[in-house]
Amino acid sequence: MVLSSLILIILQPLYIVWQPDEIAFHLGPLAIRWYSLCWLLGLVLAYFMVRWLYKDQKIKDELFDPLFIYCFLGILIGARLGHCLFYEPEYWLSSWQHILEIFIPVRITADGSWNFTGYAGLASHGGTLGLMIALWLYCRSTKLNIWQVLDNIAIATPITACFIRLGNLMNSEIVGKVTDVPWAFLFVNGDPAIAGEPRHPGQLYEALAYFCFIFVMLWFYQKSRKDRVGEKKPENRRFEVGTGFYFGLVLTLIFTFRFFIEYTKEIQVEKEADYLLNIGQLLSIPFVIIGVICMFRRKKQ
Repeated sequence: MVLSSLILIILQPLYIVWQPDEIAFHLGPLAIRWYSLCWLLGLVLAYFMVRWLYKDQKIKDELFDPLFIYCFLGILIGARLGHCLFYEPEYWLSSWQHILEIFIPVRITADGSWNFTGYAGLASHGGTLGLMIALWLYCRSTKLNIWQVLDNIAIATPITACFIRLGNLMNSEIVGKVTDVPWAFLFVNGDPAIAGEPRHPGQLYEALAYFCFIFVMLWFYQKSRKDRVGEKKPENRRFEVGTGFYFGLVLTLIFTFRFFIEYTKEIQVEKEADYLLNIGQLLSIPFVIIGVICMFRRKKQ
């Protein structure tokens, strides 16, 4: 007992007190949050990576130009609808006023005034589904092979996912469960009910995993690229862009990790307390299945 108390005293200072300023800077009366900047940075970096992939595969520039708009709108609309419909439909669908709040970045108060809140509440599962629909529309418009487009976007996806989770970390949201690990975070800016307890930095775990997935995707792409530019190795042809391999791989990696990392997170809505698996896990399962099917499809080809 004395020894365990001594160990606790020694480790306590190692807890990370997490209290960043959520506002990066102001543009006049408009406050720009770190969360928004992380989203933007993740999308911009993915934009440049996909541009490089298109050039490397000799796809015409005019076919690339509209891609960013399709992706941006698909991710934003899908992520917003995903949060509102998957996690809190009882609030967002309860009145026309709340339905309006889904689509505009404000919260309407009881006295009728409007408070700018930004899009507070975005779900990665909804963003993924919205992106897939947007890419289908993009391929219909450009006549590009949908598997080639899906694979190229998949290679860049972990970059955006990494920065989105860093944005969640800056917002002190989607926090982990209480823990005594020495790298636990004290989320001072979070919900007052959890601010004084050391917790798993689940957002950081995900960001680090997605950062590693970037190099996994590039490693496979480099193998297929060597085969394309002269090093003819039959085993590398399995990783060609356009087979659906990268699309399946990124879904399998991200959502398998997401399923298991949920065990370190606090539930996001109260109704999850009665579930065997939380909403994030339930929504991850179909994406993992789709990912495995796409990789199996590639193997058959």
